[in-house]
Amino acid sequence: MNSNMKRYHSFSRKITKSCLVLGALLIGTSSCKDLLQEVPVSQVGSQYASTPNGFEAVVKAAYASLREYYGREDAMTLTVFGTDTYTMGADGSFKFVNQYTSQIDGRLSITNNIWNAFYIAINTINVALDASESITGLDPALKKRRVAELKFLRGHHYFILVQMFGPVALLTKGNLTPTKEFSRAPVKDIYAQIIADLEGSLTDLPTAVPTGGDQGRVHKAAAEHLLAKVYLTKGTDKDAAAADDFAKAATYAQNVIKNYSFSLLPDFASVFSQGAGEVNNELIFATQYTSEPITNIGTGFNSTTTSTVTINGNQTHLYFGMEYDTQAGMQRDVLNGRPFKRFRPTDYMLNVVFNPADRAKDSRYKKTYKDTWLSNRPGTYTTPIFDDTKKTLTFASGDTTIYIPGVEWTREQRAAKKYQVLVPSLYRANLFPVLQKFLDPLRPDRTYEPGSRDFIMFRLAETHLLAAEALIKQGKAADAVPFINAVRRRAAWPGKEKDMEITAAQATMEFIMEERERELAGEMHRWFDLKRWGVLVDRVKKYNPDGAPNVKEFHNLRPIPQDQIDRSAGGPSKFPQNPGY
Repeated sequence: MNSNMKRYHSFSRKITKSCLVLGALLIGTSSCKDLLQEVPVSQVGSQYASTPNGFEAVVKAAYASLREYYGREDAMTLTVFGTDTYTMGADGSFKFVNQYTSQIDGRLSITNNIWNAFYIAINTINVALDASESITGLDPALKKRRVAELKFLRGHHYFILVQMFGPVALLTKGNLTPTKEFSRAPVKDIYAQIIADLEGSLTDLPTAVPTGGDQGRVHKAAAEHLLAKVYLTKGTDKDAAAADDFAKAATYAQNVIKNYSFSLLPDFASVFSQGAGEVNNELIFATQYTSEPITNIGTGFNSTTTSTVTINGNQTHLYFGMEYDTQAGMQRDVLNGRPFKRFRPTDYMLNVVFNPADRAKDSRYKKTYKDTWLSNRPGTYTTPIFDDTKKTLTFASGDTTIYIPGVEWTREQRAAKKYQVLVPSLYRANLFPVLQKFLDPLRPDRTYEPGSRDFIMFRLAETHLLAAEALIKQGKAADAVPFINAVRRRAAWPGKEKDMEITAAQATMEFIMEERERELAGEMHRWFDLKRWGVLVDRVKKYNPDGAPNVKEFHNLRPIPQDQIDRSAGGPSKFPQNPGY
């Protein structure tokens, strides 16, 4: 077991055991067919949550719900795909999500899965919060801390739900008996609950980042980071905005930057180092994964379908890869991963966000995209060869087989190389620059899918950009500049730090839109960002040719699961579908 596995093995393993224990309790209970009655806790289950050991187990089970969202194909499809910066590669069953076709409706499995997973978790959280009032034998300070953790998780889940779906069912009490009485609460009420939960958690969350067996638990800085994003998003929502939202967002973001011990790492690439590097001074909060199968694969019970839900490791490493493994001199290996070819960067991403003219000073293109493959299948090849300046290729083990320069080369330049050169004019659905920050070379073999790297949810570079955005929204561009420049200086090649700095005149929302993606590419922010800025439709039309023909304003919300509508008393009149679906 490497050092990274050791540092969170205990808490992560306890999370899984708690899920299994909770699932065992629930399997014996009523299996009513009410979607939001996902976890109909029986009298036994309620009593169990009221004991010190049971309460602790249920809190750990609530944490496991993060692994059903972060690093999962469902959520990645809904946050990376269908934006201005990523479109579809060669493979995958959900291309229509990127294309915004009529197949996106209330039967869409990936939205349904997220809805179900979060409402299962919310009910688990609510049951635990209800039970906490009567628990005896648990240290009062520890109980307050656990309650704060639960409130953070509930606030987080509702924040994702309200951004995706708009008005949703707002449940703050555990469902102990079957019911079909659900309705969609106004967006402003949902935000009020999110803020009440998150701000209410601040008093009792620890200031220090938990370590040892508590590594991975919520702490105060994580709540303040999330509050910054909540207020920033709320401030752009016509149904919920208040005059002081941007000011509060800026304050919370600056609190995280100034009041804790976090710091930007000197090297952008080291943020994504796997192993011990996943615990670093820039990391604020992450969803934990591990290489141990019994820990990585958890099971929860869904009473709606009387079936189990499997949590199968961090899947992020699968989806950004190109088809390197069928090319001359190459075969699939652990280092380069299993290339599912789901998400392909758009021309806008590669040529505007990562402008070739800026790459001599900004290291992030080079450190974000893999550009070189070394032969692991030596020999002489006449096929397959995509570089049309070559008729035959011969490689010894370790020779360069593929190089992606990121800019166009002449035929003469390519012909002079003994390897294939993949230039922009040769990019296609199965051959394109590969996002490398999520590759997982610690998997035990080349076919193994469950990834073990933690999924970084919040990191300090984003906090700086949230602070800057909130200040720009208030007309304080000059105040935003130091936060932007801190991120950009870190991204500079040595000696180019001054060249990376911007002025107040350059600190615009357009600049933030590009800078966030230079820094946060693929990290499950982009769709929410475009929605928050009110530019989703415009950007997809301009920069995503696969999505441009069909995207409409109603796509700023996802469809409510049809099962939820059908199983609510009053049907669509009481729980209506979002417009357009």
